Amino acid sequence: MTITSANRLELLQIVDAVAREKLIDPDEVLQATEESMARAARSRYGAELDIAASIDRRTGDLTLTRKRTVVDDVENHFIEIGRKDALQFLEDPQPGDLVQEVLPPLELGRIAAQSAKQVILQMVREAERKRQYEEFKDRKGQIINGIVKRIEYGNVIVDVGRGEAVLRRDQLINREIYRNGDRIRAWIRDVREETRGPQVFLSRTANEFMVELFRMEVPEIYDGIIEIMAVARDPGSRAKIGVISYDSSIDPVGACVGMRGSRVQAVVNELQGEKIDIIPWNGDTPTFLVNALQPAVVTKVVLEEGSNHVEVVVPDDQQSLAIGRWGQNVRLASKLTGLDIDIMTEAEESERRQAEFMERTRMFMDALNLDEVVAQLLVSEEFTSVDEVAWVPLEELVAIEGFDQNTAEELQARAMEFLEEINRKAQEQAISLGVEPSLIEFGGLTPQMLIVLAGDGIKTLDEFARCADWELAGEPRTSDNRGDREPGLLESFGISLEEARGLVMGARFQLGLITAEDYHAAMTMDDATDGDADDTESETIEVEAAAAG
Repeated sequence: MTITSANRLELLQIVDAVAREKLIDPDEVLQATEESMARAARSRYGAELDIAASIDRRTGDLTLTRKRTVVDDVENHFIEIGRKDALQFLEDPQPGDLVQEVLPPLELGRIAAQSAKQVILQMVREAERKRQYEEFKDRKGQIINGIVKRIEYGNVIVDVGRGEAVLRRDQLINREIYRNGDRIRAWIRDVREETRGPQVFLSRTANEFMVELFRMEVPEIYDGIIEIMAVARDPGSRAKIGVISYDSSIDPVGACVGMRGSRVQAVVNELQGEKIDIIPWNGDTPTFLVNALQPAVVTKVVLEEGSNHVEVVVPDDQQSLAIGRWGQNVRLASKLTGLDIDIMTEAEESERRQAEFMERTRMFMDALNLDEVVAQLLVSEEFTSVDEVAWVPLEELVAIEGFDQNTAEELQARAMEFLEEINRKAQEQAISLGVEPSLIEFGGLTPQMLIVLAGDGIKTLDEFARCADWELAGEPRTSDNRGDREPGLLESFGISLEEARGLVMGARFQLGLITAEDYHAAMTMDDATDGDADDTESETIEVEAAAAG
């Protein structure tokens, strides 16, 4: 086949039609055509030749050019030419100059023509994929509208105008059924370049999909006056969102609900009737938790500082409401706040407190050889351990109603005697486990700590000095107390990260592994870093519902 004057314009028309159909640049189609012609020419004149094809963008004329480089000593006659032979093409050829020789018109056989066609189609497909990726890569995180093109193994293939996107089964809301031709709206979850081309992945279950829907329906969210701080969803069933307003004159909940619920209803309709609880965000965790458990009434929140576990007390008739159907309400509240929530009724809490009271009473009676009344007095004054009795200032014991100086001194003497006996037995156990004197005599570690360390194979001062501070105290918690963390060997003893670092550095100094300057520099740095830190000791906070409101 020869490109004649009769079909030159037809070639340009075909290129233009392909470019319009595939929504790509006509010049890219022409480049693909030129590459296919160059390959066909190489198959005709020789694969070793460097042949380029050029199509005139205005007339459609095809020009084939053989390229050779001018050299002094020719080694490859296919792509190199001597200076003497180059004189017929150039007036003053110099090494490195490029000689271009126009080849005769190309006549394509059937096989060559088919090969050229495949090259054109392949390059057009690559150009189309590149165009699709360039278009969608910057749209990640946006909502897109499309039409269902087909269903493949439960996955929905969506026509999004200039390409296709995939909505996988696990990203569909429960009970959603789509058919070919249905209109669909989804959130662009990811755009990736893969071997088979760019892939656009959609989602209707992602929390971000709901956030973007509210952004479209609520102008205050779009303008940044109101912000959605947290989202928790059971897609298609129920959701909770925490919102905050940066303008005191605007109610964030009311703005999201809209006049007669118009705004939130538009989101609900898009999410197949998913019920949405809009909750005012509060930086105070217990207060936000009380709000998150609505519509249940909360009477008390017991939060252990530094832990993500929280106990919530509700009236007896509110327990099922707080938990929700199949545990949905408490599960969503847990996702929203990032806390592990334990729901109990007032009766259960009272029963638990009584059990704890009796357990501590019995502990003081056995440990200090006290009668029940005296032991109950200690528990009533919120003493929880023998250590507290032993080390509390004597004046605090004397201040307890019914206690005098002699009674207080006797209590502390018994407490000290009990602790000494416990420590003696623990030290004997540590020795039996193989703990060496170098570690026993090292200050700062109790016999109980030595037993735990021995259980992990740490029995000498040298082995202890090789520990990291977080191995003893546990990995530092994230600012929001979320995510898993590695517990420390001595974490149960209430040791802080700074205390663990001091012990390890002290052991290294004692063994001569670091200098005194290194030790003091490390301790000084810790003091400067943590000078403004809050007290790390765990503390129980009880928030009455009235205060939380």
